[in-house]
Amino acid sequence: MTPLRLAILIIALLLGGHAAAQSQPIPVPDPPQLGADGYILMDFHSGRVLVDQNSDVRRDPASITKVMTAFVVFNELRSGDLTMDEPVRISEKAWRAPGSRMFIEVGNDIPVTDLIRGMIIQSGNDASIALAEHIAGSESTFAALMNQYAAELGMTNTHYTNATGLPGDEHYSTAADTARLVQALIERFPDYYRLYSEREFTWGGITQSNRNRMLWQDPSVDGVKTGYTEAAQYCLATSAERDGMRLISVVMGAETPEQRVSQSKSLLNYGYRFFETHRLYAADEPVETPRLWKGVADTLPVGVAEDVFITLPADTYDQLDARIRLNEPLEAPVAAGDRVGRLSVSRNDEVVRERDIIALETVPEAGFVGRTIDTVRLWLN
Repeated sequence: MTPLRLAILIIALLLGGHAAAQSQPIPVPDPPQLGADGYILMDFHSGRVLVDQNSDVRRDPASITKVMTAFVVFNELRSGDLTMDEPVRISEKAWRAPGSRMFIEVGNDIPVTDLIRGMIIQSGNDASIALAEHIAGSESTFAALMNQYAAELGMTNTHYTNATGLPGDEHYSTAADTARLVQALIERFPDYYRLYSEREFTWGGITQSNRNRMLWQDPSVDGVKTGYTEAAQYCLATSAERDGMRLISVVMGAETPEQRVSQSKSLLNYGYRFFETHRLYAADEPVETPRLWKGVADTLPVGVAEDVFITLPADTYDQLDARIRLNEPLEAPVAAGDRVGRLSVSRNDEVVRERDIIALETVPEAGFVGRTIDTVRLWLN
């Protein structure tokens, strides 16, 4: 081999080795260590927790409480028991509410839509109390509603005594519970959730900016809520979406408003840099069409009841192995929604997601002749 050919071969091997190295998955470093008391980073679609530090420790949630207040209000709107243009009479208690305010006046009739914006954008304690009293008759009764929804969502370390987030001995939540709440709010009320991205609101000639400064500093951020009391320090629940991947971060107990923003940025950037989320299967779409015996149809489309998402380290999607095990033989009658098998998704021989496989159609039994023929075929098989 001539020296020139040898040199070309060496260069080709070096370049090939470099390309192979570039195609390797990005190593996932340890998550950022923040100065806040507790924090969490979670993927919205898959629910996977990517960063967790004291996220189940009960803390004063401050005005992040108003996320649950809004959750209850949105449920009332969706059920038709409340409308956006419905007038709300302002009580003296609401008018006298301490802390952040929308500056509504006692005795006035204010539309629900304006009170919601005053609560979300201006973090108005007065607006929160007005909505609570209008829906439940009193703030304490409304707090009982809040606790019912918290239990429904599995927020086992949360208890509310008011609709505002003002301190109370039995008023507490956690970063993990707050992330679950934000996930549920976005999932159930996507149209109302858009209110959290509005940057300012004017009422009574007074314009107030949204306290969530992330809306100005990161174009992918579209919510959610800040909070502050002396006991809670500075808190921030954030949600952002980049290229179809939505993350939720919650920071509780930061020392300054600037730190809650910078710490939230660190969490989001870590998640987007080192992880990716994929939808593996769509709800109600066939993943297989296996043989069905003794039915009026010979095949049965099967799939999953809900979208199946998975969050994994970046560039490791090709390491996934999905397997479907059906309850064979499948025999009619089958009703849509019946469990007929199990989906198992693994990575490097570790199961990372499991879901039921269900029938996507209802198939009645065949007549006597058809059932008899299939019985014989099954016996022969």
